Amino acid sequence: MSKFQFPTAFTILFALIVLVAAATWIIPAGEYDRTFSESLGRDVPVPGTYHTVEGDQQGVIDVFMAPIAGLYNPETGQANAIDVAVFVLIIGGFLMVVTHTGAIDAGIAKVMTALKGREKWMIPILMAFFAAGGTIYGMAEESLAFYALIIPVMIRAGYDSLTGVAIIMLGAGIGTLGSTINPFATVIAANAADIAFTDGIAARAIILVLGWLTCVFWVMRYAEAVKADPAHSLVADMREKNRAHFLKSGDEDGLLDFTATHKIVLTIFVLSFALLIYGVSVLGWWMGEMSALFLAAAILVGFVARMGEHEFVDTFIDGAKDLLGVALIIGVARGIVVVMDAGKITDTILFWSEQAVSGLGTIAFINVMFWLEVALSFFVPSSSGLAVLTMPIMAPLADFSNVARDVVVTAYQSANGLVNLVNPTFAVVMGGLAIGRVPYDKWLRFTWPLLAILAVMIMIVLSVSA
Repeated sequence: MSKFQFPTAFTILFALIVLVAAATWIIPAGEYDRTFSESLGRDVPVPGTYHTVEGDQQGVIDVFMAPIAGLYNPETGQANAIDVAVFVLIIGGFLMVVTHTGAIDAGIAKVMTALKGREKWMIPILMAFFAAGGTIYGMAEESLAFYALIIPVMIRAGYDSLTGVAIIMLGAGIGTLGSTINPFATVIAANAADIAFTDGIAARAIILVLGWLTCVFWVMRYAEAVKADPAHSLVADMREKNRAHFLKSGDEDGLLDFTATHKIVLTIFVLSFALLIYGVSVLGWWMGEMSALFLAAAILVGFVARMGEHEFVDTFIDGAKDLLGVALIIGVARGIVVVMDAGKITDTILFWSEQAVSGLGTIAFINVMFWLEVALSFFVPSSSGLAVLTMPIMAPLADFSNVARDVVVTAYQSANGLVNLVNPTFAVVMGGLAIGRVPYDKWLRFTWPLLAILAVMIMIVLSVSA
């Protein structure tokens, strides 16, 4: 009898599309009236206006169209996640071009020599960097660019690919969970709740710091156990394959010469990421600009490394092919939300949530609110989308339970951030795991006790704040 194998990410996501499509035949269709918000620049639901509408049950054709519609709307041509998918492919080409020069392997060798015996301190430093990105501007899709850089470093340091994934995903994730000034979560939610985004910032800062410390401890404890005995790795069965994949030079000891060309290539590499962060946080860049940045950087690296035209193009395409599966996963994940919206059940689920918290006392209200936002985050992983959907409804309800609206904002963003550490409908999770070659079931096994700890911590802070 063959041993049971956990389904792949594609199978899990497609099964969720089928389940959501089936739900459109059971859950009544409904909608809120919507009005345009000048401050948010988009339509928001109006409290007290929920009404049932004629349903649009999703059938077999809709299920198979969902992954396509997840990338772009075939009827209107409107982009959904196609821009993210293209960004991933461009990143794949850029990273392969840089890797082909040998600069990354030589740079890693240099770092390993300098940190000999102190490699574990890379973990809190890197997680602080990603947490800063999360809390300041909601680092999410752009974090996908860092996996191919961090994971080889972690493997060379004696850890595993899951350690590298955890540093990025938990680092950026806990930053978003504890957003302080994140415009895509805190600011949008505060505007929708009609309060200043600085209201409640102390509680969110506490959640950020406590969450970061907890995640750092969790990752360091696991990493040290793997280094002491590789058999403790949750991806131990993939160890040799992962080493061959991520350490492409095949030089296990990292004794590569660090040439002048390598230095220039790595300077371009680092400056590209610095410009990425500046562009997103200050210049308002998004996927188009980020993709153009890395395309230009790849061409510049090709010139510096004196690659021929054929060599450059073949290398770039090979890199894009490596991440093609990640790009497709992003479309399938987005397809779940497409089916929900097309079936007109999203507002119905929001209405049920509204009914569940009406009339509750202070502590009960905020904790039930938190868990309702947890449930809603599964279906609406986008922090800005969830803020616009739920805050105009939920924030006014807080007034009747004597709960400050800023606590509701904190509950919303903490719930959304918590779920998006493992949410299979969140393209960043499935994309990051695919790049890191970490099966979804192994990620769940690694994170579920941590999620329980974080949930308890959040509920305590919310209860005290309320």
